[in-house]
Amino acid sequence: MFEFHDQVVIVTGSGSPKGIGRTIARTFAKQGAVVVIADMNEEGIKDTVAVIEGEGGEAMGVTINVTSPESVQQMVDTIMEKYGRIDVLVNNAGISQKVTVEDMKLEDMRRIFEVNMFGLFLCTQACMKPMRAAKYGRIVNLSSVSGKRGGGVFGGAHYSASKAAVLAFSKNLSREISAEGITINSVCPGLINTEIWKSLPKADADKVIDGIPMGRPGETQEVANAILFLASREASYITGEEIDINGGSHMD
Repeated sequence: MFEFHDQVVIVTGSGSPKGIGRTIARTFAKQGAVVVIADMNEEGIKDTVAVIEGEGGEAMGVTINVTSPESVQQMVDTIMEKYGRIDVLVNNAGISQKVTVEDMKLEDMRRIFEVNMFGLFLCTQACMKPMRAAKYGRIVNLSSVSGKRGGGVFGGAHYSASKAAVLAFSKNLSREISAEGITINSVCPGLINTEIWKSLPKADADKVIDGIPMGRPGETQEVANAILFLASREASYITGEEIDINGGSHMD
């Protein structure tokens, strides 16, 4: 199960060692996929590619600004020229900011949406074309528990709003193109054991943990495992879905 040999998988925001993206990329590579490390951080791209190659996998690095239509299209053109296919897109790139609505500036709102929603839209739109031509594709979008419960972990109202928008966008798109062999799903991580979590003051960390029935943060691998399933051929009849990965901190 979960065989990705000969498949090309794009993971945006996978250059940073601090978040979920690198773990997602490594997980796909271990299952035989060619993984495209798409990020703005050139040094991070090189590091992630080196890690994957050191584990026996195959990876290609692409420097990309997800908010630029030209940059996104150049990425797709480069991949198609080299491999001739794009099977999976994981829209992982995202940013956050802790700020109250009272102190929030319009530029803050724009910046969060430009990356978290508009960047996701641009990457999705560009990758849909080769997927449609192949009559096959898997798109997995990273939302957040904050987009469902309205914050409570990291980020301000603009972050929560952008992640809620990801869910609505994904469901609508699934109605548009799922009949063409392309599925679109979302995952909604809760508190995950990343550098951001480790930087929290103990009092704040304890308060968040108190709200998680499992009593601990999730691991990046646990998020990657869910994404791997949604991106697999085995998940062929799942589309427009949102999977909660939060230890029970939010239950629909």
